Amino acid sequence: MSTHHKVTLKPISEVAEFMKNLIPANIPEAYALNPVFNNIASEESIRIGVIAFRDFLYLFFDRLILDGYLYATPPNKPSSMTDYPFLDGISNLLAEIGYNGVLAESGDSLLVTQISSQTASKITGSNMIKCLRFLAICGFVFSNIDLDSKNIKIFESLPLEVSYPNNPSMITGLKALSVANMELRTTRRFWNDHNLLLCDYRPIKAEPTETHDILKDYLHPLPDKVQEFALKLHQRYTNMGMTCSIRILGDINFAYADISKSKKALSPTDIYALSVWQISISMKNGYCIFVRPKKANKYTEVIEKFPLVLQEKITTGYGCDRKRGEPCQGGCQGISIPLNNSIFDIAKDIEIWIDNETPNLRRK
Repeated sequence: MSTHHKVTLKPISEVAEFMKNLIPANIPEAYALNPVFNNIASEESIRIGVIAFRDFLYLFFDRLILDGYLYATPPNKPSSMTDYPFLDGISNLLAEIGYNGVLAESGDSLLVTQISSQTASKITGSNMIKCLRFLAICGFVFSNIDLDSKNIKIFESLPLEVSYPNNPSMITGLKALSVANMELRTTRRFWNDHNLLLCDYRPIKAEPTETHDILKDYLHPLPDKVQEFALKLHQRYTNMGMTCSIRILGDINFAYADISKSKKALSPTDIYALSVWQISISMKNGYCIFVRPKKANKYTEVIEKFPLVLQEKITTGYGCDRKRGEPCQGGCQGISIPLNNSIFDIAKDIEIWIDNETPNLRRK
């Protein structure tokens, strides 16, 4: 049997809907900014600009849901369910415009005199045309460039003035978020990062955002009671001493591990590998909890009291699909439990289960 990880690409409309739901719904109106932004614009202008950029993204994804199939051409061999070069091109082009563009004194336009050769080389000519035209449909205005041309060469169009007449404040938000994405991120950047398209405003803040608040941002599409359950679970185990590390590589994972006895500094990837359980958001599995039981044989009498559906999941276990001669389906991540209203049937059992996997944590 083949062990190749077969990928089925999701329609661009579904990918856009998924990404739109990851945009923070409740960006605060007042917060202090990192001093690095002092020479860009006033704090108030940046905060207003960030919200304007968030509102632009809503329009962007709505348009992508409606007719993105006309622009986002599927690759021949997709590497993931969301592998659209068009999205990579859009996010990186916006980042380049925002980072390299000089903000006008009025704050309503950016003058772009250079675009990195890396970005220009990775966005093919045909994809560049699609990206620019789609941004224009969403309200961007590009001077000194003919979007009706069949062969747009962006280097030959520089300098390029970029504006957004629908809400000029958005340009300041794009500038600030692009600087944050390039200079203040603590994780490694990849070509197919979509942080800018998710309006991750948190790096521009002077003070780090609590993981509880970040998780709350991401959970907002779920029913209120389901959100409350997930946040309660997060608080329960962080209060007991578990470290929560956020790992974003396409999927978004809040990984929980006891690293109190570690003798070295651990990266988010290290903590993810050691995690006992996770709250995960992905195109494939949606919103769910993953648990990695390693001590189930030590509390079999407890497991026998669980509902049958949970007993069967634990008995089946988890592990590398390829080692079992099956195509990779991410089985190493753990035992999956959907985060929806059905979770309340086993809510208390989940706590008991994780408690038995973490007997050394201090109990409240």
